[in-house]
Amino acid sequence: QVQLVESGGGSVQAGGSLRLSCAASGYTYSNYCMGWFRQTPGKEREGVAAISTGGVTYYVDSVKGRFTISRDNAKNTLYLQMNGVKPEDTAMYYCAARRYIWSIPPVESDFEYWGQGTQVTVSS
Repeated sequence: QVQLVESGGGSVQAGGSLRLSCAASGYTYSNYCMGWFRQTPGKEREGVAAISTGGVTYYVDSVKGRFTISRDNAKNTLYLQMNGVKPEDTAMYYCAARRYIWSIPPVESDFEYWGQGTQVTVSS
């Protein structure tokens, strides 16, 4: 059974940092491209960052230079280091997995597996 479990969300002041984690199980993690998406009420899910099986990364313009996506294939874990957070980063953050194929920007409908989400709230 495939599971993606996010953790690390919470409340933080603007300018602060958070590190999100996504623990994967039930599939061959190293064969899958991984992505972080975020969603706020009434808006579509946005691809924030993605990483290929080989470690190539993508970031949406609004987080470039502030967020870093990484993966540890030995631990089957995906990370999102969020530095210099802003109130507009407030959202539910989801990790997702897509087998092999790397394309950017990451599109929600291309990803097969999803976590339940972790809330990030940034106060000004």
